[in-house]
This record gives sequence, structure tokens and C-alpha cells, in this order.
Amino acid sequence: MNNDLELNFNEVIHMIETRRNNAYKKVNEELISLYWDFGKYISEKVNDSNWGDKIVDKLVEFMKREYPTMKGFTRPGIYRMKQFYETYKDNEIVSTLLRQISWSNNVKILSSTNSIEEKEFYIRMCIKNNYTARELDRQIASGYFHRYMLSDGKENESLTKAVGEEDYPNTRILDTYSLEFLDLPNQYSEKDLKKAIISNMKDFILEIGKDFTYVGEEYRVQVGNEDFYIDLLFYNRALSCLVAFELKIDKFKPEYVSKMDFYLETLDRQEKKENENPSVGVILCANKDERVVEYAMSRTMSPTMVSQYTLKLIDKELLENKLKEITNIIEENNDK
Repeated sequence: MNNDLELNFNEVIHMIETRRNNAYKKVNEELISLYWDFGKYISEKVNDSNWGDKIVDKLVEFMKREYPTMKGFTRPGIYRMKQFYETYKDNEIVSTLLRQISWSNNVKILSSTNSIEEKEFYIRMCIKNNYTARELDRQIASGYFHRYMLSDGKENESLTKAVGEEDYPNTRILDTYSLEFLDLPNQYSEKDLKKAIISNMKDFILEIGKDFTYVGEEYRVQVGNEDFYIDLLFYNRALSCLVAFELKIDKFKPEYVSKMDFYLETLDRQEKKENENPSVGVILCANKDERVVEYAMSRTMSPTMVSQYTLKLIDKELLENKLKEITNIIEENNDK
């Protein structure tokens, strides 16, 4: 009887939380619409020769007097609304999406990104992953957009089949992961690296993607009479497959691929369920030579990706310049 009552009470909690979240989303949507309309109004008026800074200042005083409890209607805030409208007014898709995230996250994206493509990327990230302000700030600071785009063409075929690119971000295994949050010393072992990742699992999942669910460390698989241990094992909900991570503190070596192939074969035979996709492997190294990786992977159909990690945030300007360079090369080749 008590169990039945508890079940009913849980249903009540679910009902309340669902309605509360829906109400918050509706309020947020209306607030963003207000800022959008206000930005449009200011944009059109400022472009009129009769409007200038003095009239904007009078408007600020009017808002203070008539709506003293409303936040954001300061001089900088009003011009931010103007910028908000002018930035997205010609992009119908983005102007719809931005109403699904908070104003603070909208402001962060507006002020901390450059291209409209980068802005749309982070807006979609916020929608998909329900980012807090801190999480969004970290992703932008780590140059996630640029690292994602620089991984273009390197995504695993099985991942591409499982999830379309319209569902980005977090549908690619990145070429470079930023693990600056591990705070490791200059000298560390693979055991130290693994321990640091486990101690900072929330930040690690933020980096690799919130669709990942942690399964375990030193995950034991048995073949014949021998036991083998996978460094880290995850399950990816979007890809519907197990994902094995092997951690290396040195440079990529070709023999790492055969070891990962063995793990994936074992997972598929012993752990994979009928409704799941084949397991995927990620060899995470301190660095790698792209040509060595190419040769090592050229004769295998293994669903394995080789990524490198950095323990310090990469300079965003370097990432931007590298992305521009690659984009220019692609455009030049297309013109030929």
C-alpha cells in the first residue's frame, strides 16, 4: 500500500515539475521576444535621423520611472537588445532558435563569438544540452566550435550512419579534446590521468558530450581464461552503442589499433544488445602524427578514432586561423 502511495506521490512531483518547467520556458520565450521587439524598435528609431544618444538616455529614465522593477533596460542593455536584433534579423532559423535559451546565454554567445555559424552552433548546443552559464562559458573558452569544425571529415562512418549531422553538436569524436580541468602535474602516469578523469567526470562528459553515460573504469572482459581491462567504458545514448576509451600519455603508436580492435570485438560479442549499434573505440593520446594514424587505419574497418588531448586551453585565435586556412584551401579546390 505504501509503495502505491509513493508511486502516486512521484506522479504528482512529475506533474508539478513538468508544468513548472513549461511555465519557465514560456516566460523565457516571452522575455526573449520582448527584448527582440525592443531591439527592433530601437534599431529602427536610431536609424532615424531624429534619434540619438540623448533620446536613448531619456528612454532609460522613462523605463526607470515607469518600470522600476524591470532589469536590463539600462543604456548598455538597450544597445545590447539592438545588437541582438540586428545580428539575427536576417536569419530566420536562428531567430527562432534563440528563444529557446536564456537571455544570459544569448548575451554570452552574442558577445563572445564571431561568425553567425559559430553563434548558431552554440545556440544549438545550449538547446540540446541545456547548458548552464558556466558550462557554456567553458565550451566557448575552450574553442569547442573550432575544434568541432576542424574535426570535419574525420568522423567515424558508423557514427555518421547512426546520427545525422543535423543533430550536431556532440555527434563527432573530436580530433582534439581539451582536458584543462584535470589540473595534472607536469609528470603523470596513465593511472594518474585515469584517476583525474574519474574525479572530474562531470567536466569530462561536458567535453566529450552529454549523450555519454559513464559505465565504469578498468572494465573487465574475459576471453578464454584471460581477463582484459578497458580503461574507460561509456554508453552513448544518441549513437546507441558502447564507447571504449583507451588512455595513452605518449604519442600514438600503430599497435594501439589492434588492441582496441580486440576490445571492440569482445564488447560486441559479449556485451552489445541486439538493438544496439556496433561498439566504437577512442584512443586518446597525448599527441599524434596524422600520417602515422592514416597508415595505421588504412587497412582496417575498425570503428576506432584516434584523438589527442591537451591539458591547457588552446588559444582560440590559433584555432580560428587554422579553420580559416583549411576553409580557404577547400574553397580554392572547389573553384578549380
